[in-house]
Amino acid sequence: QVQLVESGGGLVQAGGSLRLSCAASGRTFSSYAMGWFRQAPGKEREFVADIKWSGRSTYHADPVKGRFTISRDNAKNTVYLQMNRLKPEDTAVYYCAAKLVVGSAWDYWGQGTQVTVSS
Repeated sequence: QVQLVESGGGLVQAGGSLRLSCAASGRTFSSYAMGWFRQAPGKEREFVADIKWSGRSTYHADPVKGRFTISRDNAKNTVYLQMNRLKPEDTAVYYCAAKLVVGSAWDYWGQGTQVTVSS
């Protein structure tokens, strides 16, 4: 079993920046991919970005491309989401997720961290 704990959320004005962290504990695998999702009130969960745990491939959803950057530190079993030029529409609960197999369902989820962007 893997536990994921997000941190770094908060309140920020539009145009500001935040860096989210997701620390993984328990058994880890070189094949684990890590991802970030977000869910705004009344909205479906939305994919934000993902990265191979062992590798350098990343993918960012169009709404955040060029503003958000996913990265990882394998030595610390931690994945980050650097969020720049934040917009009010970025307001959501952000969740960290992990999966063993590319193309499969996400196996593990964190508790989420609130990001609120004010105008």
